[in-house]
Amino acid sequence: MTVNAKLSIVSADGHSVMPTELWSEYLEPEFHEHLPQMEADQAINARAMIPLNDSMMVPALEVFDTDAAYRDGGWNGAWDRDIRLAQMDREGIAAEFVHHGFFRVNDLAFSVMNDTFPAAMVDAGSRAHDRWAYDTFGGDERLLLVGSIGSCLDRDALLTQLRWVADHGFIGTYAPGFLSMPGQPPLDDEYWDPVWATYAELGLKVIVHAGWGMAQGYAFGEIAKACEVVDAKNGTDMDLIMELVSGLFSSQFFADLGHRRALWQLMLGGVFDRHPDLKVMFTEVRADWIPATLELLDQAFETHRADLPSTQRPSDLWDAHCLAGVSFLHKVEIERRAEIGVDRMSFGRDYPHAEGTWPNTLDYLRDLFAGVSESDTRKILGENLIGFLGLDAARMAAIAERVGPTVDEVTGGGAVDPALIEHLGTRCGYDKPFEGDSRIDELAPMLDEDLARLAGTR
Repeated sequence: MTVNAKLSIVSADGHSVMPTELWSEYLEPEFHEHLPQMEADQAINARAMIPLNDSMMVPALEVFDTDAAYRDGGWNGAWDRDIRLAQMDREGIAAEFVHHGFFRVNDLAFSVMNDTFPAAMVDAGSRAHDRWAYDTFGGDERLLLVGSIGSCLDRDALLTQLRWVADHGFIGTYAPGFLSMPGQPPLDDEYWDPVWATYAELGLKVIVHAGWGMAQGYAFGEIAKACEVVDAKNGTDMDLIMELVSGLFSSQFFADLGHRRALWQLMLGGVFDRHPDLKVMFTEVRADWIPATLELLDQAFETHRADLPSTQRPSDLWDAHCLAGVSFLHKVEIERRAEIGVDRMSFGRDYPHAEGTWPNTLDYLRDLFAGVSESDTRKILGENLIGFLGLDAARMAAIAERVGPTVDEVTGGGAVDPALIEHLGTRCGYDKPFEGDSRIDELAPMLDEDLARLAGTR
């Protein structure tokens, strides 16, 4: 490490979406019969999600958008490479993951924000997205493309798609089962072994992103229902917002724990034993739950090890195979980083989502990392992810020298507007308390169900 070198910030979370006018260009013609439904669903989601977003952001523009990055359309980097790179430069980001999903436009049938579609359409939509993502953002070492994932019900087609994304420089894909559909086996089932072997062989990372395991049509159905309720009483946009925040977006959506099931199915189900080169990231799902959950899984392993395919403690497997892409870090997670594990954490800004740190990432980091050691700061903001992905550290450092902040600019405790910190608390949950073991009782029934199933397979 060069003395006084700038920080190589690699963001573990960012998003993109294909504009509606390109759907017919990238979707294979035999699936165009589904486009009218897609367009109708898009109108419903836009009607709900855009006012919901604006209700949080517009009243606070003078607080968080002091240089008009938001008002000038900086979020258009969701589908525009030049705008995206400019916003990365503006916030000192050397490289960033590019996942699918942005509220202004629906995904093509492979997301929980879509209505239900046949499995073949889900798979075709996933392929269309990946082709568009490559054409739009591919070939740039700063843009780390993450492939979408289809129904996974046609394993040969899935394996073909994995090879395609690897050949086109993607760093990984969403984890199989991201969209839960009937017929998908649990992740520890032998059905997946050729899939895990292909990820490992190709060096692709498995990304368990927030929303993993939600049922097809779930969120869209709740949004459509909210629209019907409001229409029945001739309600306003504000009525619709209130219906959404008291229903779908009150707690059930953002507080869903389904993604944690992927963790123990992979661990206790012996997947890492059978595929020792497999690497998995848990992204946009916080990190303050990890220590208590690993303790629970270690206890389950010791109690049931004779019935389990795994031969290794879950906490050891976490250290060997996993990384938390913490999008976006809360203050308490930095304060308790030693407990979580400094070497297993990375930062994501969630661009251009409203609940992410953009367009205030540097101020966010300045307050978050005030007084934190240079070693820990470098690890969490870039080094851990660079090592996990096998990126060229020297190239990231060279980019950082051009766009990145200095260590002192981030850790030196520079003043941040208290009004902005208050806004970030509302927008990003910046000051939320540490979860710890407070939700372990909610996990127990799911874990017990899988333990019983695994015992029955032995």
